[in-house]
Amino acid sequence: RTTYLTNMKKEIIYLDNAATTMLDPEVVKVMTTALQHEYGNPSSIHTIGRRSKAKIELVRKQIARRLNAKPGEIVFTSGGTESNNLALRSAVQKRGVKTIVTSPIEHPSVLKTISDLVASNDLELCFLKVDSQGVIDLVELEALLASKEGVLVSLMHGNNEIGNLLPLKKVGQLCLQHQAVFHTDTVQTMGHYSYDLTDLHLDYLVCSAHKIHGPKGVGFLYIRESSWVFPVLTGGKQERGWRAGTENIAGILGMGKALEIANENIDQHETYILSLKNYFIGELKNRLPQLEFNGTIEGNSMSTVLSVALPETIKAEMLLFQLDLKGIMVSGGSACSSGSLQGSAVIQAIKGDDSGLNLRFSFSRFNTKEELDEVVLVLAELLKI
Repeated sequence: RTTYLTNMKKEIIYLDNAATTMLDPEVVKVMTTALQHEYGNPSSIHTIGRRSKAKIELVRKQIARRLNAKPGEIVFTSGGTESNNLALRSAVQKRGVKTIVTSPIEHPSVLKTISDLVASNDLELCFLKVDSQGVIDLVELEALLASKEGVLVSLMHGNNEIGNLLPLKKVGQLCLQHQAVFHTDTVQTMGHYSYDLTDLHLDYLVCSAHKIHGPKGVGFLYIRESSWVFPVLTGGKQERGWRAGTENIAGILGMGKALEIANENIDQHETYILSLKNYFIGELKNRLPQLEFNGTIEGNSMSTVLSVALPETIKAEMLLFQLDLKGIMVSGGSACSSGSLQGSAVIQAIKGDDSGLNLRFSFSRFNTKEELDEVVLVLAELLKI
């Protein structure tokens, strides 16, 4: 493991883990073995097919056990975007939804899907207010739930740009009290926080493996009741007819290993990553006091994400590219615009202006304080502060 990481990180400092993460070496081993030996189609009835089927069903059971859910409530997908689409479209088609309540700081795969559903199904759309730190107004949520019928609430657990955490249990209780459907995108938080779905009132929960040192192109959707599924992909009878297409065996097994590593060491990893984030915040405050931070960095915030706003006086149009040339990988906003200086809908929502440059630093258990020291030095040099 040490040799692998040394070779991977020799020339770069990678702080864009909210966009994607490097594969854990143990995940690589599992996937390599699967690619070599688990080539059977899980729908085939012969020995090789049945063996592939058994292996992916074992992963399904392991995921369900960690979430305190039932295996039949787990659907394998291609990742977060497909899972969000499947959840939202299923809720509208199967639950009699008349109103969708969401926020302006959700992931594009949620906002664009909701926009499509509202237009094609004549639904009412309500956006919750967010304050200047990106905190969602739960008083307004409760008022909407009390005054509307057939409500679908879609709010992410951890914001991918500013790192804010939603009080998931409180929102779930409000939805349960008012008989609303609750969908949450946990792409940024799965593997970093423990979930007990017997204690949380969630109807749909989403995971994407590549955010937790697993492979790209694979994820899962938790669905509380199987009768609420409206397939987005139709064809074969895979995934109990909910999601057609031959399963990504190597990807599913890799995701299973990534989740196993994350969950078995969850407290240790989170303590370490949070120590990196807090250390970095302290160093930035000391060395670059003109910088400001977006989101609730000292409150209910993820350990993995830090959004920094640059002063308006800084001519920083090329800063991301300058950092890249120095071997430092960060993003200017969401994973969807990583490496881009285009405006951010999240920053627009909380500040009313997205014209300034914001840097998103996102951390993993493979980062070090020495790397962060180097980043602070380079930033000070480039910003001439």
